[in-house]
Amino acid sequence: MKLRRLHPWNVTPAQARAIQARLAPRVIAQGGPAGVRYVAAADIAFQDRPFGRQPAFARAAVVLLSYPDLRVVEQHVVEAPVTFPYVPGLLAFREAPVLALAFRKLERTPDLLLVDGHGFSHPRRFGIACHLGLLLDLPTIGVAKSRLTGQHADPPPQAGGRAELTDAGQVIGLVLRTRDGVSPVYVSVGHRLGLPEAAEWVLRLCRGYRLPEPIRLADQLSKGLS
Repeated sequence: MKLRRLHPWNVTPAQARAIQARLAPRVIAQGGPAGVRYVAAADIAFQDRPFGRQPAFARAAVVLLSYPDLRVVEQHVVEAPVTFPYVPGLLAFREAPVLALAFRKLERTPDLLLVDGHGFSHPRRFGIACHLGLLLDLPTIGVAKSRLTGQHADPPPQAGGRAELTDAGQVIGLVLRTRDGVSPVYVSVGHRLGLPEAAEWVLRLCRGYRLPEPIRLADQLSKGLS
């Protein structure tokens, strides 16, 4: 599939923050996918390197599942060096260039994308899920395992329980319980859908695990477990 060219990737952290600030207003935080046939998910794992060897090396995985049966119809893995440093809030500049190589291998176009990471729930409201959503021009949801910014109450303990994630008085995401009694996930808008719709899609795509099935499978694939 084709990706947009939004900006160069060989930038400094200061330039990266400026790019995020420039692109954030382009995120569409309403609507949702219709007639969904394929759902994709992306994740990345960093490989161990011998001491002193640079740059870091990453294994990016993209899975494409049919919906509603969630059967894997495509999966692609790309391994490549990563040169951008680890900087909190700038995850996309470290990971998205490698993930883009995997996305380009997809023969089918997803109707919905889930990303292991934050979207709108980001200090500049432009996390990796927003970045990939704009790159691919797809309805995109960020599903993160831990909080990056904001405050929230504990959601109710049963599956489907949720609490608003807020920052400076603004709702930036939902803290969502996907199974009874398990730790919640942090759901946020990536692009081209609303927050309530994002939460409902996450629940719809869960199959008895904390993580929605597409992200769970992408996580396993990135780690070489499938």
